[in-house]
Amino acid sequence: MEKKKLRIVFLGTPEFAVESLDRIHSAGYDIAAVVTMPDKPAGRGHKLLQSPVKQWAVAHDIKVLQPARLKDPAFVDELRSLNANLFVVIAFRMLPEIVWQMPELGTFNLHASLLPRYRGAAPINHAVMNGDTKTGVTTFFLKHEIDTGDIIAQRSIDIAPDEDAGSVHDRLMLLGADLTLETLQSIVNGTLRTISQDELLTAGEEPTPAPKIFRETCEIDWNRTAAEIQNHVRGLAPYPAAWTRLTLPGQTDAIEVKVLKVKTSDNSQLAPGEVTAGNGKLTVGCSGKTAIEILELKAEGKRAMPAADFLRGLHL
Repeated sequence: MEKKKLRIVFLGTPEFAVESLDRIHSAGYDIAAVVTMPDKPAGRGHKLLQSPVKQWAVAHDIKVLQPARLKDPAFVDELRSLNANLFVVIAFRMLPEIVWQMPELGTFNLHASLLPRYRGAAPINHAVMNGDTKTGVTTFFLKHEIDTGDIIAQRSIDIAPDEDAGSVHDRLMLLGADLTLETLQSIVNGTLRTISQDELLTAGEEPTPAPKIFRETCEIDWNRTAAEIQNHVRGLAPYPAAWTRLTLPGQTDAIEVKVLKVKTSDNSQLAPGEVTAGNGKLTVGCSGKTAIEILELKAEGKRAMPAADFLRGLHL
């Protein structure tokens, strides 16, 4: 297929999707429209906030569709009227079949994991929380079950031992844009090949889930080892952030804080959840006679700060 005959509808919402959208546009592909989430009220004034994808589209004079319901007949008719032959989906909602089956060349998705590992809404967080040393991005064609379609291409990166989810996100955003363009080029060149996800699973292996992160997911369990807790913190930093309630020495009321950066300590005599504070250090006991030193945290209504500054403010 000639590049000029490829007409694309792009579906996405957050910053992660914008990098790929911008690359597609810069490469000269025809973007018929973008589909993104409706504007949402935010802040004290409840001012309507546009998604990063919409902001980019408005700035580049690209048509924007913001359906409240993806099965809305009016939206489906308008989408069909665009006469696009390919849909590209990055960090969007689950699409109904009437939408993803519409274009003649299909609908492909960029997912921030090495599928079939980490199917679901939060692949980056779960990969880091589980202590993985490698992750990546995958393009695949959509089918009925979420994140199960045939794989087009994958690219991988190493995860550094002290890297958090925010850093991995930013690197995968750039790598994903590269892979999105490679996938489009393979469609133009007629060299596209796919492989079933089942073929990438060894005997008895199951796909790895990556469910949505909730508040209860983020609470620190001090009965785990220091290494496990460090991965938990890394995988949730900088957002939504791991949290805990600490009762500091000399105080009776627990303080709830978000924990943003830690390091591990061995040979601790502290019981799990027991706190010591002194010399600018805030340390909490874990299982297996290990401990966590909290390096950076954020108390409610306060800015993120080093633990030493936090303790100084409490006169500890």
